[in-house]
Amino acid sequence: MKHLLTLCDWTPEDILQTLDLALKIKAEPDAYADAMHRKTLLMVFEKPSLRTRVSFETGMTRMGGHAIYYDMSTSPLGAGKETLHDTIKSVSRYVTMVMARLYDHDHIEELARHAEVPVINGLTNYAHPCQIMADLLTILEKKKRLKGIKVAYVGDSNNNVTHSLMFGCAMTGADITVGCPESPEYAPQEKAVREATRLSAENGSTVSITHDAGEAVDGADVVYADSWMSYHIPQDKREERIRIFHPYQVNEALMKQAAPDAIFMNCLPAMRGYEQTAGVIDGPQSVVFDQAENRLHAQNAVMLSLLKSAGRT
Repeated sequence: MKHLLTLCDWTPEDILQTLDLALKIKAEPDAYADAMHRKTLLMVFEKPSLRTRVSFETGMTRMGGHAIYYDMSTSPLGAGKETLHDTIKSVSRYVTMVMARLYDHDHIEELARHAEVPVINGLTNYAHPCQIMADLLTILEKKKRLKGIKVAYVGDSNNNVTHSLMFGCAMTGADITVGCPESPEYAPQEKAVREATRLSAENGSTVSITHDAGEAVDGADVVYADSWMSYHIPQDKREERIRIFHPYQVNEALMKQAAPDAIFMNCLPAMRGYEQTAGVIDGPQSVVFDQAENRLHAQNAVMLSLLKSAGRT
């Protein structure tokens, strides 16, 4: 039985086969209308979300299954009256798989250690594999390949999206350059850089870090930005972070340094005038809503792949 806690849990073949399945599900949804018949997904939310909840719940419904929303803020688990161990041991007797969106990556690992069903990381402070599966699917659709594609990520890089994007690119043969401030506070964690570098060496791609946005974006096929004010960032940090990250804003001038047919991506939510200008995110190179849609198709494929590994199809 497999889980999806980070993309590093899977092989490059697992990722590519699941992306191929996602393309098939997207093209022929009726062929998968009963793929989750009498299957139940438990969705555990410690951290709020729009796209994660709606896409997973819709995906289960479209494939003939059922999803249960479990809000930790109103639960015994969230109140500390039940342990992760006891929770996952109990729900493993009820449901077919579990998706959890948590703050602490250690907690998703603990769930998986004790689970008797597949566990999907819907987001932690370290990794966001479902988002990057959707991103890879989007790049594959737009560029017709992943190997040899140059991806540039610019802005705040000490986050789950940057880490998982590095892993996903490294494992599928895409080159990635991260452009971020020099401070370790805003750079990818060393653990993630080491792992991505190891994976890139195995799969014929490159991972690099620069502190110059123009250098990062130069000739890129994909330009990627993420929020400067993630959910956990206190509002009193806003002005300081705007000052620090403004040199990394994806504006029209920066996009011109990418390849002429480059696409712009942001996993959303996005703030116009911050990590990107309105002219970029609402412009012809933006694919952010195709990217958002692909959460649905990629996650459906992830769920079916995990069910197959668990012998529950």
